Amino acid sequence: MRPEPSILHLDLDAFFAAVEQRDKPSLRGKPVVVGGISGRGVVSTASYEARKFGVHSAQPMHEARRLCPNAAFLSGRFGAYRVASRQVMAVLRDLSPLVEPMSLDEAFVDLAAGGRTDFSTETLTTMGNQLRERVSEVTGGLTASVGVGSSKFIAKLASEQAKPDGLVVVPVGTEAGRIAFLDVRAIPGVGPATAERLQRLGVRTVTDLRQATANELRRELGQSTAEWLTALAYARDDRGVSSSREAKSISMEDTFATDYTKLEDLAPITARDAVLVAGRLRKAGFFARTITVKLKLSDFAIHTRSRTLLGAVDSDETIASVAVLLLREQSHLLSQGIRLLGVGVSGFTTEAQEALFEIGAARADESRVDLPAATVRHGWTGYRPGDDVTHDDFGPGWVWGTGLDLVTVRFETATTSPGPIRTLSVDDPQLRPTLVQAPDEDSAGPGWLEE
Repeated sequence: MRPEPSILHLDLDAFFAAVEQRDKPSLRGKPVVVGGISGRGVVSTASYEARKFGVHSAQPMHEARRLCPNAAFLSGRFGAYRVASRQVMAVLRDLSPLVEPMSLDEAFVDLAAGGRTDFSTETLTTMGNQLRERVSEVTGGLTASVGVGSSKFIAKLASEQAKPDGLVVVPVGTEAGRIAFLDVRAIPGVGPATAERLQRLGVRTVTDLRQATANELRRELGQSTAEWLTALAYARDDRGVSSSREAKSISMEDTFATDYTKLEDLAPITARDAVLVAGRLRKAGFFARTITVKLKLSDFAIHTRSRTLLGAVDSDETIASVAVLLLREQSHLLSQGIRLLGVGVSGFTTEAQEALFEIGAARADESRVDLPAATVRHGWTGYRPGDDVTHDDFGPGWVWGTGLDLVTVRFETATTSPGPIRTLSVDDPQLRPTLVQAPDEDSAGPGWLEE
């Protein structure tokens, strides 16, 4: 534990939904749900207005629609989210050079590494409120919750207690008492499975966890997990803030609106995702030894197949060829229906190695793949709710809905009042999609909505 509250955790409130409400004035103060909009999609983020109806992240989209049928259901715009994220990360780096992004919408900051020496509650409260004001200023109105404490665990817990749009500073010496009566699920690493095992021991709160014997916890959870949870039960957490989080894998996944059963349909998708994974691998400056293809069947059973090469590669051709071979090796599963396909690489090194997997061991016609020319994951195939568009006569707006070869657009922007709605032909030559482009450099990891 640090002798002062010098770790800060910032979490942007309902981030994806908040960006949509910021950019779409007609949605401000109304329920908004962002995620995969197909019948098999899941909720990525729900606005606080939607949460009042029971909508939450990771929820099936069809259930969210049932709970809150009048919400705006949007597919998401990652270009806009990345721009806002990088604006916030830049503000955090003004506080300290040691910033650890955890995702697009949250990060830890080591305040001591920024030269700060005054860690009084009053000073930290002033600093935290100024930070929240600055975040709102640079992002055009987004709000953030901030927690400050003597460890990562306490800082993140404090930001959760500050939600939404608040600030909590936890003075040193008060940590153990502050967490004593919390549900044990507030401890990092306690998910549903671990919580169920703890309940079998009668452990439901942090105080219960402190009273459990070491032998009981080891028997139920294993040595390492038992030690980790026992330490956190007393607010002991010595993890430092790291500005570089080493990637262990890079992957892409596609969830399909309808099941695929044919190899000729899945092979091009596999090759396309493999090329994009290879591109991200090169951008990260790595070479990979292991290539994996993941399939989720219609009954939600998951099957994976991996191949570890004799060397390390970053080429489109090799990664796509091996991925398609791994797909072919699982072709006996296709008749059951494939609802999700994923391609991933792991086993990273910073140097290429010459001895490669012998693709030639397979039949030549199986090892050949046609590499997609597109440089984006999804080529434009039509308008989706939430997409940015521009019309030559009506100006900029966003897609309200589509169907029957028509697209309904609300013409408004973040700086206008709620705008008019027009229904146009989907092939209107004056209507075109507009993309929000983020800078090339990454300040937080990439993300994709499941569709």
